[in-house]
Amino acid sequence: MSDLKHSAYHLFGNLIRFHASSADTGGVYCLVESLTAPGAGAPPNRHPGEDEAFFVLDGTFEFTIEGETTTATSGQFVKIPDGAVHAFRNAGATPGRLLIINSPGRLHDVFFSQAGDPLPLETRELPPPGDEAPDIARIIGIAQANGMEFVVPAEQH
Repeated sequence: MSDLKHSAYHLFGNLIRFHASSADTGGVYCLVESLTAPGAGAPPNRHPGEDEAFFVLDGTFEFTIEGETTTATSGQFVKIPDGAVHAFRNAGATPGRLLIINSPGRLHDVFFSQAGDPLPLETRELPPPGDEAPDIARIIGIAQANGMEFVVPAEQH
């Protein structure tokens, strides 16, 4: 098993469960499953040199890639071009599930494990919403230190 202290993390309304870390795969990829709350997902970001792909297990998700939005449902695959600005959001009324593959995966191993709230290994349900807002400056710093950039949409500048 990997060197991650926990295999489950909560971040931005996503329960991220590691099935394989980059260390588990010889530095080739990491594989995570995300249980995503309705309306939750990932803000616009990019990470050159770290491929990413999503397979929708359950639910309806909106993916925005370089400003173009598409909807994907159970059984559909979405590939993010290397370095493309992208985001995703659970567009359904119930939690949805994704498999996420990152290659080589180290960036995402480190980002999720440092930015996310660690949860017990056996966690299978989303934790209740917290009273405190996430520390966005800390999360942005962790992302930047590992080669990921969060992108503010042009209309918010």
